[in-house]
This record gives sequence, structure tokens and C-alpha cells, in this order.
Amino acid sequence: MEFDFDLENPFSCSIDNFPLLFHIENDHKPSKSYLQTAKSNPSTRTQIVSLILFFCRNFDVFSSYLAINYMDRFLSNTSMPDEKPWILRVIAVSCISLALKMRKIEFSVSDFQDDGGMILDPVTIERTEMLILGALNWRMRSVNPFSFISFFIPFFGIEDEASIRALKDRANEMILRAQNDIKLVEFNPSVISAATLLSAANELFPSQLPHFRNSISCCEYVDKVELFSCYDLIQEVVFDVASTSSTADNVLDMQCSSSSTLENEQNGDIRGSKRRKFGDFATVTQHIEADMNY
Repeated sequence: MEFDFDLENPFSCSIDNFPLLFHIENDHKPSKSYLQTAKSNPSTRTQIVSLILFFCRNFDVFSSYLAINYMDRFLSNTSMPDEKPWILRVIAVSCISLALKMRKIEFSVSDFQDDGGMILDPVTIERTEMLILGALNWRMRSVNPFSFISFFIPFFGIEDEASIRALKDRANEMILRAQNDIKLVEFNPSVISAATLLSAANELFPSQLPHFRNSISCCEYVDKVELFSCYDLIQEVVFDVASTSSTADNVLDMQCSSSSTLENEQNGDIRGSKRRKFGDFATVTQHIEADMNY
């Protein structure tokens, strides 16, 4: 399974097809109950995110973003797994594997081995990939915040190409930074996209922010209450992160570095046809444990 997948244009759509993206975006986000479930056990998500960032350190940031997107959607449709290091690692590597296949990036499962004695069997990863694919109903071309950037930019009325590029680049950077915060999962991808563009515009063109807010909130697809709620959260999340790092690259480096503690922790055909809880993760762990020597 390999595809040439672009997060900004998941279905190779023209601008005339944006209504379709707005219509189906709910099918590409975690379930409504996921936020509360993840909040009740935040360390599971935090550890898997850290592992994904660590293992993706030699790949592009969009691959790690897609892998985390798969992880959130998967966890929202199955029971939360045990916090055994090897289980979290299998989930992380399986999500990365799917993301890299979607983006046609060459890799080997051996790229994700370490010196601590943990060996990930390709069969184990493939089996977990099938579980993830089933939980996601095989919707791998994720409709995500990047998918709506080119739709919303014209609402800002900016004609200078350099300014448009700066706005887009800053918004993309903010989307990448904000993904780590679990609170963002409650918002639709389009809302996150519009909110990050406003946040980027506030930084780059502060005097024009009132005009931008009025323009984008008039969009028929935008709920103003959700937009401004998400905007406030983006401001909080992004600039909290910025207070500890001056660049997005350093932020990702810090997150990857923090995941190195997890790297040292050791010893420790399913296709869904309907959107639903995909079952107890204990079932798949039984299969995985049969493949691994502990």
C-alpha cells in the first residue's frame, strides 16, 4: 500500500471541491468522546506522540503529523492500551509506517529498532496496521487543517505573493506545534486551519486583524463561536511553546529529545465497515505478544 499523499490536497481537489472536504471532515477526526478519555489518561497519548516524533526525526514533519493524526483517530475508536513500553512502541511505529507508505517515503521497520533489546517484527507491525486501518475505516487520506489553508487565504485579501507565503508558512508552523495539545482534537480541521491563519495574521499583520476576523467569520462554513474559541486556544498553545523555544525546529528537537527517555524503557484481516468502537485492545495485544519474545 503506497500512495502519493499530499496533506494540503488529500483528494487532488480543485477549489470547486472544497464543499466536499467540509462535508466529510467530521469523518477524519477523533470521536467526540476521545478528549475526555485521553484527558483521563494523558500519559498514554503523550508517550506515543513522543515516540512518533523521535522515530520521525529523520523524516519530514508532515509525516509525523500524519502519523499522530492516525494515532488519535485509532485511539478514539478502541479502548486505551496498557502503558507497556512495547505496546506503545508498536502503535507508534505502525502509525508511522502507514504515514510513510501514504507519502511514498522509503523506510524499513529496522529503522525503528534500538539498542535496548526490543525487536519489532514486521509481521507484528503489519498486523497492527490492519487493526488501525479497520478502526479508521480505511480513510487514510486524512482531511486535516492543511487541507483548508488554500481555501481560507483568499478571505484575507492579501495580494503580495511574499506576504501570502509568509502567512501560509507561519500557519503551517502553528498547526504542527499545536497538534501536541490534546484540547485541539475537539475542533474540526477547517476550524483549526482558519484559527491558525488568524493567529499567524495577528503576528504578521496585527493592524489588519479586525478586518481579517470579520472577513473569515463571514464564511458560510465557519462557526464563529468555534472559530474564536479555537483561536484563543491556538494563541495559548503556540505561544506557550514559543516561550521555551525560538524556532519550530527547536521545538520539535526538544520534543524528540524528551522522548529519548522512552527509548530506554524496555521489557516493558480486520476491516471496519462502520464507524464504531473497534473493540478491546487486549485482543490485538494477545496476537502481538504471540509474535514477540518477552
